[in-house]
Amino acid sequence: MPIWSPSSWRNYPVKQQPSYPRQELLQATLAQLRDYPPLVYTGEVEYLKSLLAEAAQGKRFVLQGGDCAERFRDCTNQAIIDKLKILLQMSLVLIYGLRKPVVRIGRIAGQFAKPRSAEFETIDGQILPVYRGDLVNSFEPDLATRIPDPRRLLQSYYHSSVTMNYVRALIEGGFADLHHPEHWNLEFISASEHRHDYVHLVERLTDAIHFMESLGGVRSSVLGKVNFFTSHEGLLLCYEEALTRHDVESDRYYNLGAHTLWIGDRTRALEGAHVEYFRGLANPIGIKIGPSCSPEELLQLLRILNPLNEWGRITLITRLGQEHILRLLPPLIQAVQKQGARVLWCCDPMHGNTTTTENAFKTRNFEDILRELRLCFELHRNHGSWLGGVHFELTGENVTECTGGAQKIAEQDLSKNYDTYCDPRLNYAQSLEMAFQIAEAHRSARFPSEEIGVQPAQPYGSL
Repeated sequence: MPIWSPSSWRNYPVKQQPSYPRQELLQATLAQLRDYPPLVYTGEVEYLKSLLAEAAQGKRFVLQGGDCAERFRDCTNQAIIDKLKILLQMSLVLIYGLRKPVVRIGRIAGQFAKPRSAEFETIDGQILPVYRGDLVNSFEPDLATRIPDPRRLLQSYYHSSVTMNYVRALIEGGFADLHHPEHWNLEFISASEHRHDYVHLVERLTDAIHFMESLGGVRSSVLGKVNFFTSHEGLLLCYEEALTRHDVESDRYYNLGAHTLWIGDRTRALEGAHVEYFRGLANPIGIKIGPSCSPEELLQLLRILNPLNEWGRITLITRLGQEHILRLLPPLIQAVQKQGARVLWCCDPMHGNTTTTENAFKTRNFEDILRELRLCFELHRNHGSWLGGVHFELTGENVTECTGGAQKIAEQDLSKNYDTYCDPRLNYAQSLEMAFQIAEAHRSARFPSEEIGVQPAQPYGSL
């Protein structure tokens, strides 16, 4: 392999990068970023890697979630609390249902850039550069603010730093106590056909928590504090390069803008700049795997990005869609098993199930999301594999962006509180209901096996 450096990606074809007209300002901004302190510490990154290694081997489960794209305007006290609260509550439900420790990873404190399918869009007859996230330009349909602005790189660092600081303060200050069921908003349960299951689960959770607290000292040491990690898509490579630091002690390079980053489905080209940049990082990294990824391409990616076949290094995040997962996932699982590749499998049931309504609202249906997730769990089980995590686009707010769920949000309801700038997110009730569904499915082993029709394969448990 050619010699790697944080800037060697510049010698490769690159996708999804904005065109900055003010190059001198861009270079000055990047130089300033390189002098700023990192947002995370190498020890935290290595600790997460060890937890992901355990999750890959079935000892833990990963919950990763957050906004499709963070916005500067959402860097507020309540918005950050709402995001953290829903992830903490979901994780507690999953811990109880799966009987495994949960690794919590937020799409937070850095998820300010988004890949787009086109360079331009037309709004009210005006052709504008497409919105690429607050890291790059403004959502407002104005030509002046749609031009990529390097100063937004510093604003992204600032908002990431502020968010990270507040998340750390909440965790250290005992905010995790908010995961107690008495703090939850469970109004949606009354409208659910599974309400009795949910009520019983909450009752069991409450009893378990009260029992643990009655032992004395458990509340502060177990229930009062949690581990929480940050992630984002490593999309804008000049920004990610500026946040890359050399660790002298280990002689390795870390991106210290987040604990873990992922390569998107649009930027995982084998000969592309993103794969080149990511191959030299010591961070654990994710790879989004969409329908166009063949088993052969996947194995080549693993050989490039994890040549030492380390546990905890690679998370494969499949986003295949509920209509295609039965056909596409088994060959990927079998290829990985045959290769003996050490990976953590994770399911993103959101991106493959996006539709557009007649009124031009992008949306996702709760039942489609749940179906892909259930099928993914069962396909891994039937092939002797382990699905070790889930990856959701969600929010702790009461938005109306995805249809279905116990709230029975219909297409005509989307306009009530459709707030996303990019992709639709599960709201608070839908997110918590999704966690309940996963927990109940595991507890009672209710999976649609008859829908799959495959024979269990031999596990590769010797690795």
